Amino acid sequence: MSHDENVQIAQRRENFEALRALGVVPYPNRFDASDSLSAIVAAHGSRTGEDLDATPTHVRAAGRVLSIRSFGKANFLVLSDGASRLQVYLRQDAVPALDFQVFSLLDFGDVVGAEGRLFRTRTGEFSIWASRLVFLVKSFRPLPEKWHGLQDVETRYRQRYLDLMVNEDSRRVFEVRSRTIAAIRTFLNERGFLEVETPMMQPMAGGALARPFVTHHNALDIPLYLRIAPELYLKRLVVGGLERVYEINRNFRNEGISTQHNPEFTMLEYYEAYADAGKVMADIEQLVVHAARAAVGRETVTFGGTDIGLTPPYPRLALREAAARRASERLGRAVSEADLRDRDTAAGVAEALGIDVLPGAGAGRIATAIFEALCEADLVQPTFVVDFPTEVSPLAKQRPDDPDTVERFELYIGGFEVSNGFSELNDPAEQRRRFEAQLRQRDAGDAEAHGMDEDYIRALEFGLPPTGGVGVGIDRLVMVLTDSASIRDVILFPLMRPRRRRPAEGAGPEAEPPGAGE
Repeated sequence: MSHDENVQIAQRRENFEALRALGVVPYPNRFDASDSLSAIVAAHGSRTGEDLDATPTHVRAAGRVLSIRSFGKANFLVLSDGASRLQVYLRQDAVPALDFQVFSLLDFGDVVGAEGRLFRTRTGEFSIWASRLVFLVKSFRPLPEKWHGLQDVETRYRQRYLDLMVNEDSRRVFEVRSRTIAAIRTFLNERGFLEVETPMMQPMAGGALARPFVTHHNALDIPLYLRIAPELYLKRLVVGGLERVYEINRNFRNEGISTQHNPEFTMLEYYEAYADAGKVMADIEQLVVHAARAAVGRETVTFGGTDIGLTPPYPRLALREAAARRASERLGRAVSEADLRDRDTAAGVAEALGIDVLPGAGAGRIATAIFEALCEADLVQPTFVVDFPTEVSPLAKQRPDDPDTVERFELYIGGFEVSNGFSELNDPAEQRRRFEAQLRQRDAGDAEAHGMDEDYIRALEFGLPPTGGVGVGIDRLVMVLTDSASIRDVILFPLMRPRRRRPAEGAGPEAEPPGAGE
């Protein structure tokens, strides 16, 4: 903390003690406001001064002090509720003496209530002519950069309360996020889907290829895993007769942190009996454009300087075909789709491209690695990538004409995956074979391979109808809708590396509590 900041904090504490000496209640329990600042601005902000004078409107509102201007007997405050700002005009002869003394002891960032009538100043500023000023809370720490915005990215993530307090763009992002989730719920509810909740602590991590977080239940003395996906539980519900189910859930994956990855993230998953991947793709197109209209009011958004049209239909791109074409361009020689179906040939292509593959990886996993390395970043406009290798899709149903390929899709927008879905594998014998193959990959060193879930196979043996399912990354979709470059811009409290403090001489090491990291 700088010397200047220490001086400001000391002055603010002196003002606080002076308020208490005046008999001001330091932390009142409530303030009865007639409406929020935003509601007042929305309802009356366009009225003329003549109209406001002819038809007086009295209000009682509260907000944080962002500006103080003192001219002796006539003074001005600017209050904010985070979304809107409204000026308050205080005349010494128009408010009680105590209220005027309260004004003299205010600091930027304090929260106050104001009561009075609406009017416009000589310069046309929409304002409250105050008849009362009520102290609500003291801000002991100065807001950053004199209220002109918090620019330091790391501080914004670590102290989101400050970010929201002074950066209107940040508040807008999270309002869009809220509207996006509400729109998704409306879309699915109107189509007869039932919202459900499934366990976040699971005896077996399943439903995706990812490394889980591990914990322990003391009373039962068993290991538990934070869920990496709700998929297997949701499909159990379809077996039980809930033919259309969805969950907007928190998932946890013990993976690296990047602009597109946070260990804790939000995903929509839904499953529909008697549907397949084709049906789900058509519905996801409609869900995305519905969410865009509801959240930002348009079907074209700007992301990373590029206009992205979200109006369906979206083109489809076969994974191996795209990987072969881009590999051919990069290597200056022909690489065919058939090359990527042969393990040794595919491994040779990957080596020539400088792409690392796991020792036990088959042709399908290698082809997928080539696609991810060469193609993903170019898929800026909405595009469905289809026809994934069976090897990397242990829960998806194979194409009838191609056992090495499954009916699976991923939707890319902005250069990254936003959605992943498929026709669900419902053959219990084939599912067991897939799980066994995953166990072999795990033995070969793949920590993200799927485990053997005997209860899920048992559920399939009771009969899962033909089913289509999908997951949609809420955080990534909101990134696109808000033109946010990092997933941490759309998560209120992203995980970050604890910031180390320099210990005092003779003291042991000290770290801030975990709560955010690079």
